[in-house]
Amino acid sequence: MSGLFSSRAWEKIWIYRGTFLLGLCNTVKTAGAALVLSLVLGIIFGLMGSSGKKLPVFLSRIYVEAIQNTPVLLQMCFLYYALAFSGHSQGIIFTGILALGIYTGAYMAEVIRAGIESIPKGQFEAAQAQGFGYFGKMVYIILPQSIKVILPPMVNTIVNMIKNTSCLYIVGGADLLSLTYSFVTGENTGGSYAPAYIVCGAMFFLLCFPLSTLATMWERSLKLRDRKAVV
Repeated sequence: MSGLFSSRAWEKIWIYRGTFLLGLCNTVKTAGAALVLSLVLGIIFGLMGSSGKKLPVFLSRIYVEAIQNTPVLLQMCFLYYALAFSGHSQGIIFTGILALGIYTGAYMAEVIRAGIESIPKGQFEAAQAQGFGYFGKMVYIILPQSIKVILPPMVNTIVNMIKNTSCLYIVGGADLLSLTYSFVTGENTGGSYAPAYIVCGAMFFLLCFPLSTLATMWERSLKLRDRKAVV
């Protein structure tokens, strides 16, 4: 741990700060694109899972159970090599976006399904009585009411996805953790292990902590509002 207190090691971190900023930028871009994909998949399979129809529910369960019960590292390696051997590889960042989007989409689907199913059945019946079709009912009646249930766990899911970008390291990615590893093992930059990983961890913390805090505050405010409504 002597490197932790080495001024030369910290100076090296500062000189090559661009490496860490590039990793942070790639992590944010990967997480942002994967978030869009996961939301699309989450909405589709969440609606299918709460539709009450056998085939959509069955397909939704297959997707959710298959993805949630296998490691994201395994899924990322499978996609990476499957795309490479099929001649359709679009780069490591694309693989990361696809793998993280599919993986996180399964959790988003469960969050959305749970939010929809938390709405009293009377709301569904009232919407149907007013002549709303399925999508009209969801868009105008059900989803707006389920937002307060959906958003806090959704934010926590996003936090986990940001941390999961570190899994790109396994396929030689250009994310924050991968570039940190390249830095500490580089011929000209190697040796500053403790400072480099502290900086890497601090950057992840600065990304994730505000979101985690937001989710906690959001959940508390919603619970307080519900208690006041009951009183």
